[in-house]
Amino acid sequence: MAGWSQLPKDLLLLIAQRLNTRFDLLSLRSVCSSWHAFIPYSLHPLPSRFPILPTNGNSWGLYLSSRRILCLRLPESHCQSTINSWLIKVEEDVPDMAHLVNPLSTFQFRHFPPNFPKNFEFSRFRVFELGREYVLQYMNHRPSGEADEGSLHKGKVTFSCASNGDDFVMLTIHVSGKLALFRHGNKKLTLIDDMSSPCDDLIFFKGEFYAVDNTGRTVVVAIGSPPVLSLVADSVSGGNKKSLVESNGELLMVDTYFDQVIHGIMERAVQFKVFKLDQMKRVWVEIENLGDRILFLGEKSTFSAVASEFCGCAGNCIYYTNSFFFPCGQEDDAYTGLGIFNLENGNMGPLSSFPDYAKVIWPPPAWVYSDNIV
Repeated sequence: MAGWSQLPKDLLLLIAQRLNTRFDLLSLRSVCSSWHAFIPYSLHPLPSRFPILPTNGNSWGLYLSSRRILCLRLPESHCQSTINSWLIKVEEDVPDMAHLVNPLSTFQFRHFPPNFPKNFEFSRFRVFELGREYVLQYMNHRPSGEADEGSLHKGKVTFSCASNGDDFVMLTIHVSGKLALFRHGNKKLTLIDDMSSPCDDLIFFKGEFYAVDNTGRTVVVAIGSPPVLSLVADSVSGGNKKSLVESNGELLMVDTYFDQVIHGIMERAVQFKVFKLDQMKRVWVEIENLGDRILFLGEKSTFSAVASEFCGCAGNCIYYTNSFFFPCGQEDDAYTGLGIFNLENGNMGPLSSFPDYAKVIWPPPAWVYSDNIV
């Protein structure tokens, strides 16, 4: 039988087109030099820098930045005696150039170990994608005093793109709390007025857009003309902030309780409750145990992971961001603004107070930048 390098190019291209992520594609390209030369860097390009113009007619606009949340692991053949996974977020606004970003925030990591490589070779590791994050950014500096769509997003952006990259839909939250829609061919955002209360969070789950308001009322957004909202769960009384997160194929909602506001801005999280969507009964059902799962509530995205794949971590906990943990002068610290909550016993606090859990994010384990990986 011919070697892998002699695989017919048309068959190789068919295989590549069926891969779901760029990092699967990267692994395929790394098999041999002939595959690397033949398979393109990206088969499904993300529409980038598409203009979203404000309704007042000004010329500045926004573009969509894509980031991927990844779990890096050692090759299976390597003997592992220390932490065996590392959680990172990769930002790639420019092809072939990546920045490592804190998985839960928007801060780029700055203080790397002295021998950390400038050219990071992902092909040396097993790479698993845990989630994607989309962020709207300004093409040019926005003039002071401008508002409307330019100051639109409260945080979350959800995105769906056809496999050929020719059609896409973006849903986000306008500063007014309304849903805002942008799709291929549009010149500006379309506001959706059908939410009865301000929207708290969005998620693209199993091929559909879900939105939850600050009461817990949850809808599916069908992308049509006009968009149609269908109720999937009624309100849940309780906390102050609702977040949607996928975990092991199920849709969960995390309800965050705050108890302190400083100058109307900084809030301290004091409790979390977790609910699972029962689509048949159209209700959120509270759950008290996540098993071996960890939930991550970031500034711009949510995702989940298996706790046992990270050395020193136990399941049934929530990583979260909280402005209360932003001490003055430490904005670029790897743990700044991050906290952790144990759903079983209610223990919680700054991530820096829980070293075993903090190692999931920082510092990078030594095997990441070692030359001795087999």
